[in-house]
Amino acid sequence: IGSDKASIASENPSRDTSPFPHSKPATSNLQTNNLCMSNLGSLAQPFDPFADAATAEIGGGGVKLEQGYVHIRIQQRNGRKSITTVTGLAKALDLKKILKAIKKEHCCNGTVLKDEETESEVLQFQGDQREAVKTFLIKEEICEKDSVKVHGF
Repeated sequence: IGSDKASIASENPSRDTSPFPHSKPATSNLQTNNLCMSNLGSLAQPFDPFADAATAEIGGGGVKLEQGYVHIRIQQRNGRKSITTVTGLAKALDLKKILKAIKKEHCCNGTVLKDEETESEVLQFQGDQREAVKTFLIKEEICEKDSVKVHGF
């Protein structure tokens, strides 16, 4: 059987006899794509994950969101435990995306709740996250510094 493979390979030199017929040598891949460090210029540009949250698409054009004050409050639960609530964010914002980014950056848990009185969505975080949420909203340009109001203690 081994001599049959050798005879087939000698008859047809373009045929690959490797056990992985779909694999290509690494050198041909590098030669065809011209991969090198100088061709990675597109990676140097910053990526803004909240660019779509800062503008609402109305009629195909970007229009700045109109929102009132954003209120950041702390509520005492029991003992030393507390929760932080964020209200007043514009309805066009993707609150789940903002929540996920804040949770990841500040190592806390949180959720999006529906306020029964105002029928708007509220961000809720575990612990005292008032300053962390304020700096995040200002840094990502979701809110202006003058429109964020921090309440509590």
